[in-house]
Amino acid sequence: MNRIVNSPILWMIATASSSSLLLCMGTGVRSEHAYAGAPANEKSCRTVGRLAREVRIPGGVFKMGDHHAYAEERPRSEVEVASFWMDTHEVTNRQFDAFVAETGHVTRAERGLDRGVAPELDDAARRPGSLVFTPPVRLLGSAPSQWWRFVAGASWRHPQGPGSTVKGREDEPVVHVTYEDAAAYAKWAGRRLPTEAEWEYAARRGQRMLDHNVHEAPRPGTANTWQGDFPTTNRGLDGFVGRAPVACFPPDAQGLFDVVGNVWELTSSVYYPGHRRPTARAHPTAGFDPKQPGVPVHVIKGGSYLCAENYCARYRPSARQGQDALLGTSHIGFRTVRSDSRPR
Repeated sequence: MNRIVNSPILWMIATASSSSLLLCMGTGVRSEHAYAGAPANEKSCRTVGRLAREVRIPGGVFKMGDHHAYAEERPRSEVEVASFWMDTHEVTNRQFDAFVAETGHVTRAERGLDRGVAPELDDAARRPGSLVFTPPVRLLGSAPSQWWRFVAGASWRHPQGPGSTVKGREDEPVVHVTYEDAAAYAKWAGRRLPTEAEWEYAARRGQRMLDHNVHEAPRPGTANTWQGDFPTTNRGLDGFVGRAPVACFPPDAQGLFDVVGNVWELTSSVYYPGHRRPTARAHPTAGFDPKQPGVPVHVIKGGSYLCAENYCARYRPSARQGQDALLGTSHIGFRTVRSDSRPR
């Protein structure tokens, strides 16, 4: 079987009947709209144009991973990281728009899946679109397909699908981008995506400087996460019920905003279910996730506005998941880094 069908979401799309496929690929604008990012406390948001572009993260040695949480965060091991410069916030719609305007880049969500990538899928399943979070009216079990919908026409320009827009949301993190889209932006900007080790090192360093236990959830009001019972009820106690503009929450001690929460962040590291990389013979260099075998996967870090105490709870520096390299979603973005030639 071709690798693409092994992705849980694409398997659902590829094997659906015509009626269920239309349900899965509907616009979903009405039910997602309340989770699109309209803030209740906009006064707390900084003016993005006045923020520092980047901060220097001095190199060092740290313990990567966590023995106290999910199995994929193990084993904990010592890792050395060289100094580097990191964006103070996630790449925004405004920044991504400048990249597209200059280069003409068309994202994977806007192009769809070509036959060379997914020859076994029919035309309807390969058409342009992306995954959009849609709160279920009634919850039956815990299958993610109840709150994730592949929406035809959803993209970074139309985050909830046709009829939606990023106008008025220019300072929100760009979403519906895949690894190749993020890497293309980083190259254009003269930068790169962080490795998982760099990302985790920076996140741990900032929280420890604030005397925050890196094993615990963010303190109330310090990050954009889900308050209430996921996926049906978000009370929005942090002022948001969806994506927030960048820099609406306090920075860490280094000056980094939204390191945890808001949107997951792509890294350049391929994913394996643990920090011990298996042999090349056992798994390909494109990574491996037992939940979606055969699919190229990259590590995402930081959790998102969908992480709650009763679900996900991955708003910690060590938390990690594998993301299908060919699919965008409404809760994944990225930030960039650049290497530092100065001594540590």
